[in-house]
Order: sequence, then C-alpha cells, then structure tokens
Amino acid sequence: MAFATMTGFAGKKRGKVNHQRVTINGIDFDSIAEADRYRILRVMEKTGKITDLVCHPRWEIIPAQKIENGRSFQAAHYTADFQYVRDGKTVVEDVKSEYTRQEESYILRRKLMLLVHGIYVEEVIM
Repeated sequence: MAFATMTGFAGKKRGKVNHQRVTINGIDFDSIAEADRYRILRVMEKTGKITDLVCHPRWEIIPAQKIENGRSFQAAHYTADFQYVRDGKTVVEDVKSEYTRQEESYILRRKLMLLVHGIYVEEVIM
C-alpha cells in the first residue's frame, strides 16, 4: 500500500501559484500549508476549542446579472478555506502566504465579503 493511501495524504497537482495540492481523508486542499492548518483545526475541534468546522464554505458576493440584449453574467463567489465557531462566534479564515495575500482578486473578494455579508475573513499566514 502506498504511503499516500496509508496516511490519507495524496496529491501531486500544482495550483495556480505552484503550490502542491493535497488530499487528506477525501478532502482536497490547494496547498500543504492549507492541509497543515486543517490538521491543526481538527485537533482544536477534537479538544473542544472550536466547533462546527467546515472546509471550503462558499458565498455569493455578486449575483448573476442580465443586461438588455439578453446577455448574462454568472454570479461571482468567494470560497474560504475554513469556517468554524470559536468562543460562540463564527470565524471564516483563509490560509495565505505573503505572496498570495497580496493578490488583487483575493483582496477584492475579501472586501466584498465584508461589504455584502458583513463577514471579516481572517488571514492565517503560513
């Protein structure tokens, strides 16, 4: 049996910023750092420090639109890395590197989350 199969740790694809994609227990992560954060959060959940851990929650930040000539535009969404409850409050977080936290599309989507849904996205720099 392969190491990846035994540990639940598999994946060799590269993401948009050349991060190695990883699968743990059937959940796909875009980077090793994100997978490592998942492991930390699972321990925190098992010890009762957090509850209701969700991977890759998704919100609509711009609704689908149609213009006069019948042309339509798809809705825009934001997918965070994790959502959980800590001290009775819902936390939404994204794992970022110093490079990825400066991407313009990420910054815009994070700001839209705050504007549209009133949700502040916590960044975890790894």
